[in-house]
Amino acid sequence: MGANMVRRLLRGGHECVVFDAVPANVESLARERAVGAGSIKDLIAKLRAPRFVWLMVPAAVVDQTIEQLRPLLRVGDTVIDGGNSYYVDDIRRSKALAVQGVRYVDVGTSGGVWGLERGYCMMIGGDQASVRQLDPVFNTLAPGSEGIARTVGFEQLGDSTAERGYLHCGPSGAGHFVKMVHNGIEYGIMAAYAEGLGVLRAADAGTQARAVDAETTPLRDPEHYQYQIALPQVAEVWRRGSVIASWLLDLTAAALVSDPQLKGFAGRVSDSGEGRWTIKAGVDTGVPTPVLTAALYERFGSRGNAEFQDKLLSALRLGFGGHVEKAAQQKEHSDE
Repeated sequence: MGANMVRRLLRGGHECVVFDAVPANVESLARERAVGAGSIKDLIAKLRAPRFVWLMVPAAVVDQTIEQLRPLLRVGDTVIDGGNSYYVDDIRRSKALAVQGVRYVDVGTSGGVWGLERGYCMMIGGDQASVRQLDPVFNTLAPGSEGIARTVGFEQLGDSTAERGYLHCGPSGAGHFVKMVHNGIEYGIMAAYAEGLGVLRAADAGTQARAVDAETTPLRDPEHYQYQIALPQVAEVWRRGSVIASWLLDLTAAALVSDPQLKGFAGRVSDSGEGRWTIKAGVDTGVPTPVLTAALYERFGSRGNAEFQDKLLSALRLGFGGHVEKAAQQKEHSDE
């Protein structure tokens, strides 16, 4: 995502100095008018003071990257973390950098691989002066106000950059706090689409032969499940006038058209931390988050993390009732 952000800034007339651990990535951007750097030290040397250093790295390596930067930074410089860091870490980093007169801004960035053309939604944390200095950058990266109708009455809230796609949410950590919750919501929406379409996919269960034994729950009314639902068609019709239409549904429809049975995926769903942190914030503040929690746990299960407990359940059923574990069976569907 960082490379496309650079491209968008270059298109907007900004000057960018770039460094990446993979030299080919630097060379690619240098061919597009960015100034390439061979190291972090070289990067800092090529930036004019006061310097604005925007990091787009995994949360796990932000601290070590900042430690490499610290000896090279001077009073008035600004470090921007545009990745998915934990907001608690932002608070700590901001305080540590402030000691040497370096500003710190956290930017929760949403837009993914489509951001170059669509723009990036940004949720920003930091002191007002630091954020204001970066406004031209945020304004270029953001989608802008065109294409989406203004919310009725929004103008009564006063002047805001929110309509342009970026928002100063508060002091250090606030940007990543809002992005954290954004990603938690994303987990829940994605899970809802997946589960709902899963139910539709199984609507032909009454046409399928089922084992008759003590280990298989009988389908009580098979005549109620005789439908062969065309999932790509359903996803497409939902996109048009439905209350559940969204960009994530657009992506769902595209995925089902290109690969109706999703054979190109194993179904192992990762999580990068934001869902966990959102749920922790809910626990800390006493806010129930059952949907987001269930969505996160589903991701854990998709990676085989429930294997031990599932085996224990089978062992207990064997122990108290003599129930022999059945071999897994894969049901074939044709969704074209």
